[in-house]
Amino acid sequence: MLTIAVDAMGGDHAPQSEVEGAVRAVRGLDVKVILVGQQEILRRELGQYDDHRDLPIEIVHAPDVVTMEDSAARAVRSKPNSSMRVASRLVKNCQAQAMVSAGNTGAVMATAKIVTGVLPGVDRPALAGILPTVKGAPVVVVDVGANVDCSARQLAQFAVMAEIYSRMILRPHSKPRVGILSIGEEEHKGNDLTRSVASLLKKLDLNFIGNVEGRDIYAGEVDVIVCDGFVGNVAVKVSEGLADMVKHLLRDSLEATITGKIGYVLAKNAFTAFRKRLDYSEYGGAPLLGVRGACIICHGRSNANAIKNAIRVAREFCEGKVNQLIEQELARSAFGENGNGEISAAERK
Repeated sequence: MLTIAVDAMGGDHAPQSEVEGAVRAVRGLDVKVILVGQQEILRRELGQYDDHRDLPIEIVHAPDVVTMEDSAARAVRSKPNSSMRVASRLVKNCQAQAMVSAGNTGAVMATAKIVTGVLPGVDRPALAGILPTVKGAPVVVVDVGANVDCSARQLAQFAVMAEIYSRMILRPHSKPRVGILSIGEEEHKGNDLTRSVASLLKKLDLNFIGNVEGRDIYAGEVDVIVCDGFVGNVAVKVSEGLADMVKHLLRDSLEATITGKIGYVLAKNAFTAFRKRLDYSEYGGAPLLGVRGACIICHGRSNANAIKNAIRVAREFCEGKVNQLIEQELARSAFGENGNGEISAAERK
């Protein structure tokens, strides 16, 4: 049975969402959960569930809490006994195989990188956003905020890691299509960075399809989209805002007239399915690719369903042996210590 450490104090609705999500997860998944946080608070919260003594849930005390206002540097330096730091140590010490946190994203990334460390051949970990598409299977966008400034080499590593995640978890037994997010599909479009990345990706064993545009993110014609964290984060935040606007406008339109209300009743199942496809909680969280163990970072406002699904994602990540495959692929490519590929000085910049 896999063990997942959950930072139970990090999210906007902590610890209620984390505890309820953990209870739902262990009831339906073959996992054990370690809730990390202030012991007495977690005991009271868990005690609300009649069967809590029979569930594979353990509490590990962590007195400190990293807030959303804390900088990543402050969280790492001044709060060594925070819930996210203790959860990371459980992974490092092999007491857990993965950690889940809805806490301060920058602090989670910094803590995971420092405490558990990165995989061999990885220059920087990357945060992979999982977004819905019109064709059903989600697209992986990497990076969505871990690295604002990136080199071509780093983006190529992101592509390798995300392709493996897509192939093993989201599209088993397929050959995911990999593209670079740019301002046009033509090869000469973009900037020096995108063109340098393209030259690197052509040398790798990837199903590289070239440049893709912002409108292609949700079209389902590409499975992995590579960009730096600045561009990726803006794209994801714009998407979240647009999805919220569409839901509000749709609701207002349906409630505006009697005809609209009747139409909603007749098409209720379709609208429920529509909301579910746009619901971030169904995707659980974003994997931080390139760190030892598994680290799943959830949205700050994650509810219990999102936490449960993040635990599911962590289990799938471990069972899919994603990290082992990343190590193997980077080692045999131009990026690993034993790789035999050639990278020019210009491409390394």
